[in-house]
Amino acid sequence: MSETDSFIEEVSEEVRRDRLFALMKKYGWIVILLVLLLVGGAAYNEFRKSQERSAAQALGDSVISALRLEDAGERMAALKDIDTQSGSAAGVLALLVAGEAVKDEDPAGAIAALKTIANDAETAPVYRHLAELKLILAQGEDLAPQERIDRLTALSGAGAPYRLQAEEQIAVAEVALGQTDAALKRLMLLLEDGEASPALRRRVSQLIVALGGQLEPA
Repeated sequence: MSETDSFIEEVSEEVRRDRLFALMKKYGWIVILLVLLLVGGAAYNEFRKSQERSAAQALGDSVISALRLEDAGERMAALKDIDTQSGSAAGVLALLVAGEAVKDEDPAGAIAALKTIANDAETAPVYRHLAELKLILAQGEDLAPQERIDRLTALSGAGAPYRLQAEEQIAVAEVALGQTDAALKRLMLLLEDGEASPALRRRVSQLIVALGGQLEPA
C-alpha cells in the first residue's frame, strides 16, 4: 500500500470517527434513555411480581390462620375480616365464609355470602357459577322447581365449569314437577357423558334405579 493510500485511509477513518462522535453527541441521550427504560422496566416488573407473591402469601397465611380457629362462627368472622383486592380471591373467601356459615347453622349467612359472589361480575366465572349452584342448593324448597330449572339452565351450557352438576339438579327438579320421563332421559345422557366423574355416575345410576329406569349391563 502506497503512502498516499495509507494517508487517505487514515483520513477516512478519522472522518468516520468524527461522524460517529457527532451522532453520539446528538442522539446519544436517546440510547441512554432507552437503556434506562429497559432496565427500569425490568426492575419494576420484578418488583411487581415480588409484591404479588408477597400479597398472595399474606392472604394464604390469613386464610390458614382463620381456618385453624376452633369455633365455626369465629372462623367465619375471621374470614370476613380478611381484606383482598383480587376478585378471584374474594370469590374463594366468600365460598369459605358460606361453608362456615353452614357449619355454624346459619343458612341466612351462607345465602348472603353466596349471593355476594354470584352477583359479582368481577369474579372469575368458575367461582360465580359455583356460588350460584351452591346458592340454588342452599335455597332448596324455597325455590319453585321451575325457577330452579331456569337458573340451573344458565349454568348448564357447553363449556360451563359445573355443567354436569347443573344437569343433575335439573333432573331432580324435573322429578319434583312430575316430569319423570324427561328426568330419566337427562340422567341417561349424563351417565353416558365422558366428562362425568365416578361419583356423579354413581349418584345418577342410583337415581335412575329409584325412578324405575333400567340401566344397561356393564
